[in-house]
Parts: sequence; C-alpha cells; structure tokens
Amino acid sequence: MKLVKRNISSKDGGGSITLRPDTPEDLWHAFNLLQKGDCVRCTTVRKVVKESSTGSTTSNKKRLMLTIEVKKVDFDPDVLEVRISGKVQSENDFVRLGAHHTLTLELNQNFSLEKECWDQIYLDVIEEACNPERQAEVAGVVLHSGLAHVCLVTGALTITKARIEVNIPKKRTGSSQNAKSIKKFFEAVYQAILRHIDFARVKVVLMGSPGFVKDDFFKYLQEEMVRRDDRPFIENKSKFVLCKASNGHKHALDEVFSDPAIMARMNDTKVAREVEALNKFMRMMEVDPDRAYYGFAHVSKAQEQLAVDTLLLTDQLFRSSNVKARKEYVTLVEEARAAGAKVFIFSSMHLSGQQLQQVSGVAAILRYPLPEIAEIGEEEEEEVADDASSDEEYDPLWRVKEDVADMGL
Repeated sequence: MKLVKRNISSKDGGGSITLRPDTPEDLWHAFNLLQKGDCVRCTTVRKVVKESSTGSTTSNKKRLMLTIEVKKVDFDPDVLEVRISGKVQSENDFVRLGAHHTLTLELNQNFSLEKECWDQIYLDVIEEACNPERQAEVAGVVLHSGLAHVCLVTGALTITKARIEVNIPKKRTGSSQNAKSIKKFFEAVYQAILRHIDFARVKVVLMGSPGFVKDDFFKYLQEEMVRRDDRPFIENKSKFVLCKASNGHKHALDEVFSDPAIMARMNDTKVAREVEALNKFMRMMEVDPDRAYYGFAHVSKAQEQLAVDTLLLTDQLFRSSNVKARKEYVTLVEEARAAGAKVFIFSSMHLSGQQLQQVSGVAAILRYPLPEIAEIGEEEEEEVADDASSDEEYDPLWRVKEDVADMGL
C-alpha cells in the first residue's frame, strides 16, 4: 500500500487520506479501515443513460470520479475484492446527488477515505499496510492422496493460491493406473509450488500430510528439481519443512502451526509470534485459569488493575458498526500498551484469529492471578456482546463464518 496523501487534524483526529493498494493483501487492509458513515472517493464505472430530443434513449458505460457515504462494506476472500455501497455525496454531470452506487476498490488505483476521527487502531492499520518490509513470510502445502492446497500465509491473510485434485484409483495387481495418477498428482503440485511461491520472500515452506504422502512427494520433488535443473527449488531446498497434518484441506495448517518444533523454525515471523501467544493462552486456561481470562468484561477488569501481560484481540472487533463498542476496544488496547502489555491483533482471515473469535475475540494472559474477577456475572458479558453485535445486517465476514462452520471449528 502506498500512502499518497495524508491530511489528518492533530486536534480532533478528523480528516482524509489517499491510498493506493498495490497487492491483494492491501485490499484486506483497506477493508479494515472502512466503516459505516465514512466517505470514499475514487474512480468507478457507471452506466449512463441519455435521452435525445426525439425521446429515444441510449446508454453507455463511463468511468467517473464519485464520492459516496459508506452504508455497507463487503470483502470477498475468494477473489480478494472490496465492494462499498452507499449514497453519492458529490455533484456530478451524470449521477444525481443521493443516488445509490457500489464502488469496487481496484489494485493500483488511488482512493481517498475521509473519517470524523482517525483513532490509533486505524493509524496502526495504515502503518502496517504501508510498511515496505511487509511480505508473505510463510508458504504452506497440505496434501493427502489426490488432494492438495498451496497457500501463502501473510501478515493478514491465509491465501489459497492453488487447489489440486486428482482422482487416484486403488492399487490393483497388474495395473499401472495408480502409479500414473500419483505421478500426475505430484507433478501438478510441483508446478503449483513453482508458479505461486516466491522463494525470494518466503522464509519457510511447510509441507504437511497424513502418513508418508509428504515424504513421497518431497522425494519426487528432489529427483525432479535435479533432473530439470530448477534453480528456485535447488537453491531453496533447505526452506522445506516436513510436518504432520491430518488431511489436505486448508484448515489442516492449523495443526501444523500448533507443533512447537515447527514454530521454532518460524520464530522470526509475525504468524509464529501470534500463534505462540494464542497457544500460551490456551495452555494457561488449563494449568492456571486465574491468569487467563476471555471476554471484554473480564479482560477490562483485569486491565483496571494493570494485571494484563498479553492482550489478544481479533480485528473483527474493530469493524463493529456500533461506535460505542468499538471505542471500548480501542481504549482497552491503548491502556494495555501504555501499561507495558504485549498486544496482538489477530487477523480473522487466519485460522488462529478464527479460533480466538470462538472465545469472544478478546483474551488476556495476566501477570498475576486474579481469582476474584471470575465472579463477574454472565449478564454483564452478554450486555457487552450485544453491544458489539447490535447491527446484525452489517456483517461483512459472513463468508468466513460459513467456512469456519464447515470446518467444524
């Protein structure tokens, strides 16, 4: 993401910025910046109808510069596309004021975003998005017989770059169909890795499967890279790490990330630090529950006593259309950082973020036990949850929720 222009008041935090998304991940950051009531200005294509003096009409598509007030934002994780719906707020020769329109943010096209107040969470998103060091640090390949997924794990997204599916018949005496199908499957995975993984950026390639599928494929990869003299594979062979996974579906990466030996190979990546913090919280829930709490009411009570050592939240909390609820989470983050706590904001597009969302989306590891805050009643927790989800129609992550339900998480 390139920050083209910034005009934010130091008095009240209001103002606008102009950004240019350069990569698909930048669109995810843009989605996290957009809220109901913001104003967005960018170029768009709209069908324009003209009526001649004789009464006949003609229509054609024109590229226009429009400003709309945001009413709804959708992010499609499959095609990485952001769609913004709202009412036109600027005069235009071809579109009347107040007309409804849907903008689609495009790569390499500037857009301006105006807010009444840019809080610290928004500014953190901009800083992360515009950091030139940001990159996809981890690649994952999970496979079982006949099915494989090649994924890139960036700072904010787990992106499926390729899904390979090949029908492999059972092994029968005197038949070579099984061996031919396996070779065809391995070749497809080989080509997908070569096409989609940039070894200049990726620090580690995790390869997981049940049984010996990963070992057989890695043996095939080593033989073929030498025979074909594929320099990207030969020069980066040490980046491949074999690990156990229950199947070849995307969500099997979660099992890979829970392996301490694997995380040790990834200790300098953002994903590894987040997963380590989440695993520590889960372990603390079992061995020392008075130092591990989740839910806004419990965590905020712990923060009032400056007891929070590590704060974990999902970015979905900051997309709440309820202004009051969002401000409460922003204040919690700012107070925790001021008190020296480590703060991790998980992407809801990562499996770890989806796991955290299952326990309210906010959790904390405490510096010392606080058994007394467990007495907080369920009614207070339910009241906070109702505030955070008061606008049921505004739910841009409906597709993610369905995926999580399908995975049984």
